[in-house]
Amino acid sequence: MIDRLAAALRPDSPVTQIAGISAARAAALSRLGVRTVRDLLTHFPYRYIDMSSLQTIASAPIGRPATVAARVYEVKVKRPKPRFEVTEVTLVDDTGVMIASFFRQPWLAKSLPAGTRVSVAGTMEFNYGFKRMASPFIDKLEEGEDLSVGKIVPVHAAVEGLPAGSLRRLVGTALDACACMHDPLPHELRVRYRLMSRHCALRAVHFPSSMAERAQARRRLAYEEVLLLEVQLMREQRKAFEGRTPFQHRAGGPCFERLFASLPFELTSDQMLAIEEIRCDMASPERMNRMLLGDVGTGKTMVAAFALAVAADSGTQALVMAPTDVLARQHAVKLGPLLDAAGIRWTLLTGSSTASERARALEGLASGEVSAAFGTHALLEDDVVCKRCTLAVVDEEQRFGVEQRAKLVDKGEAPDFLSMTATPIPRTLALALHGTMALSYLREAPAHAAGRTTKVLGFRERGRAYDAALAACARGEQVYVVCPLVGKKQPADAPGEGRGKERADAAETKPYIESDADMRGDDPKAAEAEAAFLQAKTFSAYKVGLLHGRMKPAEKRDVMDRFAAGQIDVLVSTTVIEVGIDVANATVMIVEDAERFGLSQLHQLRGRVGRASLPGEVYLVAATSDAEATERLAAMERTDDGFELAEFDLSMRREGDILGNRQHGAGMLKLVDMARDGALIEAAHADARRLVEADAEGRTGELRLLYREAEAAFMRQDEGAEGSARTTKARTRR
Repeated sequence: MIDRLAAALRPDSPVTQIAGISAARAAALSRLGVRTVRDLLTHFPYRYIDMSSLQTIASAPIGRPATVAARVYEVKVKRPKPRFEVTEVTLVDDTGVMIASFFRQPWLAKSLPAGTRVSVAGTMEFNYGFKRMASPFIDKLEEGEDLSVGKIVPVHAAVEGLPAGSLRRLVGTALDACACMHDPLPHELRVRYRLMSRHCALRAVHFPSSMAERAQARRRLAYEEVLLLEVQLMREQRKAFEGRTPFQHRAGGPCFERLFASLPFELTSDQMLAIEEIRCDMASPERMNRMLLGDVGTGKTMVAAFALAVAADSGTQALVMAPTDVLARQHAVKLGPLLDAAGIRWTLLTGSSTASERARALEGLASGEVSAAFGTHALLEDDVVCKRCTLAVVDEEQRFGVEQRAKLVDKGEAPDFLSMTATPIPRTLALALHGTMALSYLREAPAHAAGRTTKVLGFRERGRAYDAALAACARGEQVYVVCPLVGKKQPADAPGEGRGKERADAAETKPYIESDADMRGDDPKAAEAEAAFLQAKTFSAYKVGLLHGRMKPAEKRDVMDRFAAGQIDVLVSTTVIEVGIDVANATVMIVEDAERFGLSQLHQLRGRVGRASLPGEVYLVAATSDAEATERLAAMERTDDGFELAEFDLSMRREGDILGNRQHGAGMLKLVDMARDGALIEAAHADARRLVEADAEGRTGELRLLYREAEAAFMRQDEGAEGSARTTKARTRR
């Protein structure tokens, strides 16, 4: 029977109040990010084992999944190399002997003494004279009780000091103790969608009687996750501009018309639609809050230029913030002449601006003489004061934090906001995480862009890539060679140079791969050494340049200027070139160790070639037999559509892997499947908008509970970010 104290537990009670949790267990749970009862209840299983088909050791088929109940005969811990333990558990039953091997889990030797009854589930193999399972699920059984055998067993991410079986029992205790928890979903929503109560759903997702019951429980909890996220985002958006008056821009004017007339090419239909959507938003009395999602090379920056023209026609100012000095300067170089032709005065402000350049920019913004400013994080500094900023534009928005975007918006009273990203995001994911924003999509490449082909090559075939590069150089074209890292020990937080050591430059040097990811065992290829080798050997007749994030902004600018001018034939670079670099004469890209990069990053990189009239060739050089990496690279060969790749990427990974850890609210979506939950997300989004528009303050009891739960969920996400990262790593290891 549950005692009175346990029965009184609330979801936000410390986890130490659950019976059976000692200080040591609480410390172990903390390493998983579990600090409260609610954290424990939402520490969901990452897989399930069907124990209904029990087999003996002798009858378990080779090469197929099997579940076996047996006793521990002995446990040995071997160390084939330093800091790498293999725990071998010898199991016996009435029919034979088998060995279960576990990697980097030496503590199992203490928790599994001889004679312990266990059940193991995994794929049975046969080698070295024994049946074996590698890293199977293992569950300790109480003497006389077959608690796991014959039913579906959840597998939770465990941690040293708290095995999966013990963790599962603690979850059961917590569920019993919180049997009377309130349900934050309004009754009418539960009835409309035939949803379980929260407590029933939590019990069914942790301890399902069938996978069909588990599916219904997941549906209920996933809907709740999206609804809470959408409600909180919408209410935050309302509060942020409470008491502020948006500016209503002119729908058109001479700057807009002159800009359109000065274009040296035709806009795509997607661009025309996006420009019209933005112009209508800016002319509305409501504040614009729009995201422009475009595949690489679809002309997002040109669309933004028309938004700048609308602001200029209205006699106000616009700020355009880019993540890197190189990209901000490229915006100025590409758009500057068009803005000049349209009669729009503009300036550039980055961390590497000289004192005199900075002074002129600040004076122009403060006086109102300047209508548009391109810049980096330098635009966020306190001495940047605008006379009247009515438009804030953020390029590559995923590279900025929430606070940075908010600080840019605070440069005006209630400026219209345009966010741009070249990272294609599937519609369901965009709707869930950017539900407060209107969305414009650019999928159509400009007619003048020749496009590109992509070829994956094995390490021994890489000569073909360099033959193509030499042929391009002979035609007077240019080449990119991309290496994963600069040097052998590049820090993830290497600071950038220039004023205030801009975090933008630090972001350029951040490695997107793990230092031990090279399956061949050698160090990641160093761009400096590669550039020297290529200059001396492969491209001795041509000029080889080097670009990486640890260079000073002035050095990077000089390299890019010389490459754009054709003075450098081959540019060896890290992922500094991933975003926005546009050199029309560059036609060949070689990516070394391509298996180390994610799909989105590879797609961004290859977008640097084939942007103009010359077709591009991309060669992805990889040396891996890993099935998942091979599948990712095959997708790069199969399609050049970034949105199609994003859908594929989402089907292979969770949304957090795609967005990174900066996306506000992403950590709340633990059970949502973006690849398959489209209808659920659309419904939750519509319901959230209806509820907030009807009663944003939560005057009714049900909505007050819902809003309180949404606020608490956001607070828990922020507080538990570090623990969540550890949980993800624990899950990945399994």
